[in-house]
Amino acid sequence: MRKLPRDAQNDYTREMATARRAVVTAETGAELNHTGSYSLDPALLPGNIEGFSGIVQMPMGFAGPLLVDGEYAQGEFYVPMATTEGTLLASYSRGMRLTREAGGVRTTVIDDAMQRAPIFVFSDARYARDFGLWVEANFVHIKAVAEETTRSGKLRDIQQFSMGKMRWLRFNFTTGDAAGQNMVSKATHHACQWMLAQQLPGLEHFSLAANFDTDKKHSQVNSLHTRGKRVVAEVTLPAALLRDVMHTSGEALFKQRQLSNMGALMAGSVNNGAHFANGITAMFIACGQDVANVAESSAGFVHGELKANGDYYFSVTIPALIVATYGGGTGLPTQRECLEVMGCYGEGKVRKLAEIVAAMVLCGELSLASAIVSDQWVSSHDKYGRNRP
Repeated sequence: MRKLPRDAQNDYTREMATARRAVVTAETGAELNHTGSYSLDPALLPGNIEGFSGIVQMPMGFAGPLLVDGEYAQGEFYVPMATTEGTLLASYSRGMRLTREAGGVRTTVIDDAMQRAPIFVFSDARYARDFGLWVEANFVHIKAVAEETTRSGKLRDIQQFSMGKMRWLRFNFTTGDAAGQNMVSKATHHACQWMLAQQLPGLEHFSLAANFDTDKKHSQVNSLHTRGKRVVAEVTLPAALLRDVMHTSGEALFKQRQLSNMGALMAGSVNNGAHFANGITAMFIACGQDVANVAESSAGFVHGELKANGDYYFSVTIPALIVATYGGGTGLPTQRECLEVMGCYGEGKVRKLAEIVAAMVLCGELSLASAIVSDQWVSSHDKYGRNRP
């Protein structure tokens, strides 16, 4: 295979991107005309990608308007969603119309923490126990050392989990407007180096991570204790509105909810909803989020209650929603524009974005559930979702 000059491997220019595509074309025979058409300046990309070769374009549209009654997000929002799945935006927009006419989606951020979970292995369980007591006694100093590496990260607490002679420490940080995984890794590493320097009795081994922080994957500990933002979105839907907009009833949705709960339980699912991942992924792509965090962010809980008058209360809880309005891919030109449409770019906006995401998810859940119980699911996909070249 042809190789580029060694000193040019990380050169962020249009010329180098063209050269890289030429190498791939020569080796594979595939033309790369569309990936070579883009508007951004490659000089913006250091820190986002290596070996930049072009841009993959995704169709994007705006669902909404979405009416949100949150503590941080208040008012109507047009929600950018990038997807290649037909019917998706139409479905979410239908759910947004329903909730808008019902007075909006109420949203609440319940908790906020990002983690790194190092492991300390001792010669026996007694040393591990005593280390845990030492950590509790020295928390103030550990916190001060950890925060030396960051302006916006704050160590909130350290949870401890033990098994045999092993002890995992779950460092919980608030991270400002960044998603914060790299921030907390650096801060935790710095704090642990100080801890290791204290000559911990009985210590045999240390690792900065041993899968307890469950980065980029779902876990029960995230569902119970939060990773990122824990957000609730809820709405009460009048019976008449459900009939007129969704062609169904609270009774039908409530019955379907019980069946879906049982199906999720039988299948061992981590989510009793319909398709959290659809809307979250589409928003993440449009808004420059770390798309792999959909693994954690799309695991959630749905709850429904049928009121005596036929109205329907509905809520979604996302226990591990990982979003950012600063850093990462949020500053790239098209991603920044999408965040700016919602007033969610920059400092002080991350909880606002989390509330909008949760409200969007709720609307998608309502729309799909209604389509299933009113027998519109297959016909709508057949009409809008089939790509016939």
